[in-house]
Amino acid sequence: MASLTNPVAVLDRIRHEVERNALRARNGIKLAVGADRPGVGRTAKDVVWRGGRCELWHYRSDKVTVSPPLLIVFSLISRSYILDLTPGNSFVERLIDAGFDVYLLDWGVPDERDAQNRLEDYVDGYLPAAMDRVRDLSGADQVNLLGYCFGGILTLLHAAHHPDSPLRSLTVMATPVDFRHMGPLGKIFAGGGLEVDSVLDSDGNVPPQVILQGFRSLTPTAEVTRYVNLWDKLWSDDYVAAYQAMTGWSTDHIPFPGAAARETVDMLLRRNGLVNDRLTIAGDQVHLADITVPFLTVLAARDHIVPEPATAPLIDLVGSPDKHELRLEAGHIGLVVGRTAAKTTVPTIIDFLRSRSEVAR
Repeated sequence: MASLTNPVAVLDRIRHEVERNALRARNGIKLAVGADRPGVGRTAKDVVWRGGRCELWHYRSDKVTVSPPLLIVFSLISRSYILDLTPGNSFVERLIDAGFDVYLLDWGVPDERDAQNRLEDYVDGYLPAAMDRVRDLSGADQVNLLGYCFGGILTLLHAAHHPDSPLRSLTVMATPVDFRHMGPLGKIFAGGGLEVDSVLDSDGNVPPQVILQGFRSLTPTAEVTRYVNLWDKLWSDDYVAAYQAMTGWSTDHIPFPGAAARETVDMLLRRNGLVNDRLTIAGDQVHLADITVPFLTVLAARDHIVPEPATAPLIDLVGSPDKHELRLEAGHIGLVVGRTAAKTTVPTIIDFLRSRSEVAR
């Protein structure tokens, strides 16, 4: 209380708030007109293979010390640049700095040509083709595979359907298996209250707007909270830049191919096929117990997109004798960007992969 009766302290506080309000006004105008947007996905890379709208990216590095290479498989409904958000806050950048030879399979933007794509097209087609290209370029016999969110489901299905796949290890992050816990939108589809065909666009795909509204329904008050936090930190250039990058990604979805969406609702939501062992790919029954390669699952305790109960059973479903779970106090995005990623997620994944790879001295 003494500082409040000190005229100098009061004047300093007022001056401080005036300066911050001026910065808030400046940054608020920049946000409104879309100025000074931070560059995302800037780590140098080359497109080394294409299949339909899919691209395989190889990140440039002259300090590779770990073999075999690491192939990252991203989700089917979001942009992959969250893994390479901004310089200094990039999951990919940290993997490269640790000596990994990093590739990423990006699905592009599906259109009418992709509407009939089924899960097997990704699990048995695109993914193996990308792996073959990685092995051709690297000269390695095997690949370390990492799947994020729905990309984790695709990698699980691939490893289970192809026990002889040339995998050194499999890591999945924020990957759901028990779809009873996937929130209100999941319950609507699972209960038959909404059919996929009723939300398809003219291309035959689930449009990004539907996906965005589905995510917003999981945290209906998040929008208000986000703006309150933004106003409080609007004076900070660093906070505003991070806010622009993160909110830009969180609303930047891509269409979900119609046939794959139907299979997802039928097999994963309604049958809960991964947990109940009632899932088929290309006519074959697929069992997660058939996955035997070294395995790591990373889940977030505060994940509102893939809640902890949805991914928690995975560790017991996989058959690998060498299997591990990393459970973090983080949100869905916090696994790959920010402090938790830098301090815990990335170092743990690096340690797991390095101990199961060859590392040059």
